[in-house]
Amino acid sequence: MPNTEKPTTIAQQKKSGIDGVMKKQLVLKVPVEKKTEVKTGKEKQETKIDEKKETSKKEPKKPIQTSQKAEPITTSPKHGQSKPTVKREYAVINAKSVPISAKYSIAICRFIKGKTIGNAIRDLEPVLILKKAIPMKGEIPHRKGKGMMSGRFPKKAVEHFIRLLKSLEANASVNEIDEPVIVETIANLAQRPYGRFGRTKKKRTHIRIKCVEKKIIKKEKKK
Repeated sequence: MPNTEKPTTIAQQKKSGIDGVMKKQLVLKVPVEKKTEVKTGKEKQETKIDEKKETSKKEPKKPIQTSQKAEPITTSPKHGQSKPTVKREYAVINAKSVPISAKYSIAICRFIKGKTIGNAIRDLEPVLILKKAIPMKGEIPHRKGKGMMSGRFPKKAVEHFIRLLKSLEANASVNEIDEPVIVETIANLAQRPYGRFGRTKKKRTHIRIKCVEKKIIKKEKKK
């Protein structure tokens, strides 16, 4: 049987106490190594997504505030969009430094004035075929025709005038002028450049033609 009796003497009690303390001091505390886990990029992203989900679940969604009346959106005109056309009671064409004679252009302007654009083009076309001459003043040979003494056939000048009249007709149609009548025709000398080696000066002329609707002319005459 084991000895279960307690020590009776004080010396025995002291010995037993000293031995217990010495044993406790001799026991060494071995540090425990903590394992560190290295997380990859995917695992970090997954943890962040999980955190966001948890926070979104906790935070309540705020109601979207909408205004009662929506304001109209104003946008500036984009590139390529046509601007609104301003209609006028007249149509004008200005041609600068046209390579034709000023003398011939003055005679053609006098011949055109007071006619409609269609009639003016119709009267100028036979000049190109030498069937009709444009009346001119000065020492010029006489031609056959009603009310004409002397005249010539300026083909080059007539070709330019026909082009200008056609463009004037287009301008009149844009402004919705039904019967455009030529009211104003002006031909002036332009700056003449020198030709080759500066021996001669070339021909240049400024031309201005204006047309108005026939109804407006009649109203002005009555007044």
